[in-house]
Amino acid sequence: MSKPIVAIVGRPNVGKSTLFNALAGSRISIIQDTPGVTRDRIYADVEWLDRSFTMIDTGGIEPDTNDIILSQMREQAQIAIDTADVILFMTDLKQGLVDADAKVADMLRRSHKPVLLVVNKVDSFVRDEAAVYEFYNLGIGDPYPVSAANRTGIGDLLDEVLKRLPEKNASEEEDTRPKVAIVGKPNVGKSSIINRLLGEDRLIVSDIAGTTRDAVDTVVKYDGKEYVFIDTAGIRRKNRIKEDLEHYMIVRAVGAVERADVVVVVIDATEGVTEQDAKIAGIAHERGKGIIIAVNKWDAVEKDTHTVKKFSDKIRQTLSFMAYADILFISAKSGQRLTRLYSMVDEVIESANRRVGTGVLNEILSEAVALQQPPMDKGKRLKCYYMTQVGVAPPTFVLFVNDKKLMHFSYERYIENQIRTAFGFKGTAIRIITRERAKKEQPEL
Repeated sequence: MSKPIVAIVGRPNVGKSTLFNALAGSRISIIQDTPGVTRDRIYADVEWLDRSFTMIDTGGIEPDTNDIILSQMREQAQIAIDTADVILFMTDLKQGLVDADAKVADMLRRSHKPVLLVVNKVDSFVRDEAAVYEFYNLGIGDPYPVSAANRTGIGDLLDEVLKRLPEKNASEEEDTRPKVAIVGKPNVGKSSIINRLLGEDRLIVSDIAGTTRDAVDTVVKYDGKEYVFIDTAGIRRKNRIKEDLEHYMIVRAVGAVERADVVVVVIDATEGVTEQDAKIAGIAHERGKGIIIAVNKWDAVEKDTHTVKKFSDKIRQTLSFMAYADILFISAKSGQRLTRLYSMVDEVIESANRRVGTGVLNEILSEAVALQQPPMDKGKRLKCYYMTQVGVAPPTFVLFVNDKKLMHFSYERYIENQIRTAFGFKGTAIRIITRERAKKEQPEL
């Protein structure tokens, strides 16, 4: 099941990023950074008690402004609002209640989403109680006092967030149709790909708007099988500053990727692979989604006998953290190789859900250890006792060792490569969790 999305919105400089960073602190687990993903994270996977959700930080909302940057921040925040399941509306006790807060509250009220009113910079509730109660005048419910800087009141706030998260959607879980998110930078041809698939097949089943999401779902039937394409297109703003563009597209991509089984990362062949492509691809990678890299506009590139190899090498270099993903050179304009997407999606889903028997898996592990000795540190060598698969989508393995501090990332990568050589797992990430176990509890391989 995809994670619910919680968005932090409010005027500029009320402490949204401070709260976001506090939620990404040591008390709450957060995914590791992936190479190629922006360090200025605007999204994080957060766990609280028995639930997990994706938190999105947003630019400040200035309801009435002609400033191009502020207006763009407002548009970007609106996307987060449309995408979110729960909204944290952040205000500032020190600044007090201002007209802009009321206008933001009106915008949120029209969203018909669960909204929690957060009053930040409350260092002492006893002292500031009267000032906090002033925010009842916004008419969107009880204010929740916090100090993001001091990390007080956050636990109570998260308890309230959990109460408003949507329940598991049984009907969504029963939908076994492949869900394919088309993501990429603006103007790389995301909409054109789906439109071409529709025009080519002429077997569209229905057009349905995503329930609480910004993207639009399109159901296409091909070769007797239905596929749900999640289109994140529509970003066509000129003169947008680079930082805001990245923020804007990442908000869109996170919502779409969460719901997908397979993510098609579209790259513009006329521009080549860029850091922005890596950031978008990283969102799918760290969520363990199946991934296909589609190089669009291939018909517009002048070619020789080395063009494909040179382009592929550049992609592998820039997206080195996802070498498992296949590359497909396509043209949405001409339809070149476009229908290959269907079989590749099927193959990736099969890989992501593949299970390996424990006996066979440990045979591979034993051979890997024999071929290349585990690392040693200060006279102590890593010993690998046992491995078992504990999950799929992505395939997840637990490796029991004598001391997990001795597990170097390069040796973990080596074991992953041995598993891939033996079992494939094309198009999907692999997770390896290292756990310690005493030697007497498990035989050494």
